[in-house]
Amino acid sequence: MLPIETILPELKQTLEQTTTALLQAPPGAGKTTRVPLALLDAPWRDNRKILMLEPRRLAARSAARFMAKQLGEQPGQTVGYRTRLDTKVSGSTIIEVVTEGILTRMIQSDPMLEDYAAVLFDEFHERSLQADLGLALVRETQQALREDLRVLVMSATLDTAPIARVLGDVPVISSAGRAFAVAVLYRPVARTSRVVDQVVAVVQEALRDQTGSMLVFLPGAGEIRRVAQQLQGPLPGNVLLAPLYGNLKSEEQDRAIAPAPDGIRKIVLATAIAETSLTIEGVRVVIDAGQQRRAVFDPNSGMTRLVTGRVSKASAEQRKGRAGRIEPGVCYRLWSESEQFGLADFTPPEIQQADLAPLVLELAQWGARSPDQLVWIDLPPKAHWQQAVALLQWLELLDADGAITDHGKAARDLGLHPRLAHMVLKGRVLGFGQLVAELAALLEERDLLGPGSGADLHDRIRVLRGERGHRGLDPARLKAVRQAAKRLCRDQTSQDVPTATDVGRVLAQAYPDRIARRRPGPTPRYQLSNGKGALLREDDALARQDWLVAAELDGKAREATIYLAAPVDLADLEQDLAAHIDERDEAVWDDKRGTVVARQVRKLGALMLAEKALAQVSPELLQQGLLDAVRRKGLDSLPWTPGARQWRARVQLLGRNFPGNWPDVSDNGLLATLETWLAPFLAGKKRWSDLAGINLIQALNALLDYPQQQRLGELAPSALTIPTGQNVTLDYTADNGPVLAAKLQALFGWTETPRVAGGRVPVVIHLLSPAQRPLAVTADLASFWKNAYPDVRKDTRGRYPKHPWPENPFTAQPQQGTKKRPAR
Repeated sequence: MLPIETILPELKQTLEQTTTALLQAPPGAGKTTRVPLALLDAPWRDNRKILMLEPRRLAARSAARFMAKQLGEQPGQTVGYRTRLDTKVSGSTIIEVVTEGILTRMIQSDPMLEDYAAVLFDEFHERSLQADLGLALVRETQQALREDLRVLVMSATLDTAPIARVLGDVPVISSAGRAFAVAVLYRPVARTSRVVDQVVAVVQEALRDQTGSMLVFLPGAGEIRRVAQQLQGPLPGNVLLAPLYGNLKSEEQDRAIAPAPDGIRKIVLATAIAETSLTIEGVRVVIDAGQQRRAVFDPNSGMTRLVTGRVSKASAEQRKGRAGRIEPGVCYRLWSESEQFGLADFTPPEIQQADLAPLVLELAQWGARSPDQLVWIDLPPKAHWQQAVALLQWLELLDADGAITDHGKAARDLGLHPRLAHMVLKGRVLGFGQLVAELAALLEERDLLGPGSGADLHDRIRVLRGERGHRGLDPARLKAVRQAAKRLCRDQTSQDVPTATDVGRVLAQAYPDRIARRRPGPTPRYQLSNGKGALLREDDALARQDWLVAAELDGKAREATIYLAAPVDLADLEQDLAAHIDERDEAVWDDKRGTVVARQVRKLGALMLAEKALAQVSPELLQQGLLDAVRRKGLDSLPWTPGARQWRARVQLLGRNFPGNWPDVSDNGLLATLETWLAPFLAGKKRWSDLAGINLIQALNALLDYPQQQRLGELAPSALTIPTGQNVTLDYTADNGPVLAAKLQALFGWTETPRVAGGRVPVVIHLLSPAQRPLAVTADLASFWKNAYPDVRKDTRGRYPKHPWPENPFTAQPQQGTKKRPAR
């Protein structure tokens, strides 16, 4: 009996009495396959269906098949599933297992979810973007339209606090997992070794020392292939090697999950796909490489890159638990026990690191124009949100106010990423209905041809159309992509015959920020219209093309590698993207000439399409060119005086202590506001040498309003009066500043440490010898005189006998010079 069985009566009773609950059940408890079946006879179901969300297609199919088998049926009868490329449901289906994007489309088309009695969120601890969005939308439906709708959030971890914040004070039901003891053995990778080599060594150790099948966790398909290649030779005849990752043929995935034949040991080499939801029979040994690959979106470049990093403690525990399902097991971890303590507790939620364009478009359709109009477990990051809005407005899917346009509604209805949906709609108008349908279907999936097949998307189109073959092609995936393209192709009779540049032409509609122009030189390096750099492999068939559109890159910050692209004609870009081509006069700094160069330019983003020198240059353009010179040369190229540097440090100190009330005068802050504070002082300036005469303190003061200028002197004075009556300048640029440096004898009687920033920051006192050398440093004068001064006096007065060293510094007369001679 599965552990979940013991709490099913409590769960059913809870859902009788309330509409929302949280179920915590570790992997192996049986929640995925037993809970939906247990709710079939619930009276509140009232002949409505049960909807369960699974994060991954493989898990959705596997769960539906297992539940159908329990009922003695095939998938598509009482239990069915819906994924993007594969659906098995019928009129008799009561339990529908769907991948998460499906729910969003269902609730948009029917906000009341009238056909459904309950929505179950399985494996919610994975915190996928679509799960967070789905929960936000379902909760709004439940609270505003369907008070009777049951919502059950199922999580494998005990970290229920963030979920409870959103769901409110709902019942939390916990189940034990079906877990036997799992011994943990640490096998850290030596600094001189590769992870793959260590995995192979530990697999061989486990084959020798342990019994049963193994589950090996690796970060990606590349590592799986390399480990498999190294293991092929030395494996005994009774050992079966089975890879398991998302881009694998479905029958191979099923083979990896299926129980090993009698007398056979199985080694499953898997990505994080096997961490949850899936049960692989017979596994009692887990080997965990301790790495995971995550997609991280960069809002500055608009590109997503795959980052390989350490697993979290929660993920490591999930993986370990796979070894203790049927009997006591063993988990080998490829890191040290001390490193285990340094792992993050949980993997960051996808919403914090993902491309938000699909989410923003969905919310615009829902009627929400800002993220704070819904309740989130984690609020979407502001920079990601703003980048998504800017892209959707560029694609004309949102209007200037952030409302969805008719074009945006038509794009959303296609169920594609907004970029691809826009391409499909525009491509139809251009007469390439079949081509854009095929391109969208190809790009929604992992690359059909796999690594090492070149970057040319036209080749993929020809393979899809059967015009050329490709070794190792998965027939099931090819069929699924063809079916997806057929669903998107509105005119089934159209038979366009596209050239390679036609592919690039329609691709530019989806990726206007990734149009690439080849840089001069022998290496195929490109500049992208978003300002970033990119490169192709030198042996790639597209490497000689002057203009490309890049559909897939690795997203590296400095220079991304192009994986999928198509050539494009400049004339087509000029015609199709005319509304986005910027024609203007500009001035830039030319380092080689050492002068401002003024020209008339035509640009697509950062790409120069054409330029022509200007005969006459206006003062405004000269000013623009000099500002460009400052950006290129950096702020240190400006005539900074000690006073100007002190002004900046004073404002920075106040900015730290009064957040939001003072301007940002960091390098980035000053460069972003050059037009505000520096530009007015460039009037009449023509050459770089003219900038030497600028008074930077006057210029920087433009960042402060009049009350702030007054407060600057009060809160961060440039000097303080010491007991001798002298004014001593404070050094705000010093480490741990501000610092006041003065002769020790000049501070006798000064017991109260001076403070700035409204009393929030003590001034650090450097007490100097008569020779102006540091004797002591303190931020607590009273304590110094009482505790440290006697030792300083003893050590130093012999060297400076002409200067006073009284026993009681609290009452001594401060003085700057030597001892006063007694009066005659």
